Amino acid sequence: MTLAGQTKAVTGQAWLDHEWSSELLAQGAQGWDWIGINLADGSALMAFRLRGAADSAMWSAASLRQADGSTRTLPPAAVAFEPLRYWRSPRTGITYPVAWRVRIEQRIFQLQVLMDDQELDSRRSTGAIYWEGAVRLLAAEREVGSGYLEMTGYGEKIQLG
Repeated sequence: MTLAGQTKAVTGQAWLDHEWSSELLAQGAQGWDWIGINLADGSALMAFRLRGAADSAMWSAASLRQADGSTRTLPPAAVAFEPLRYWRSPRTGITYPVAWRVRIEQRIFQLQVLMDDQELDSRRSTGAIYWEGAVRLLAAEREVGSGYLEMTGYGEKIQLG
């Protein structure tokens, strides 16, 4: 890395978040809840639910990548998100769930945000207001991973395209 004209060798961890498509959203969909978690054992979890206006899951899915690189895709019935605690933005007045119980098959996890206020107000660029930020994943009160949570459509329906 070069900073102020000085080059230094660095090591560390990084997160790449790349959304491959936001072109289509099912009719009646309000937004989505999505997690990407790096697990302590070297595996990774991605899970999401597409939410309707009544906060009901219209579609859910998940994939597990094992440390050896093998991947398994899970069907909608294997994934459930349950909000446990809410935070209200002092700027926009939007209320977001900031603690979750997440079920992946028979495993139950708790998802905790690192700080409640990670709301992004991009009305001047994309027009969207959403919550996107760092989280930790716990199983039986022990941290088993860390990653990212994205929640859209809690204020107004997310507009795509």
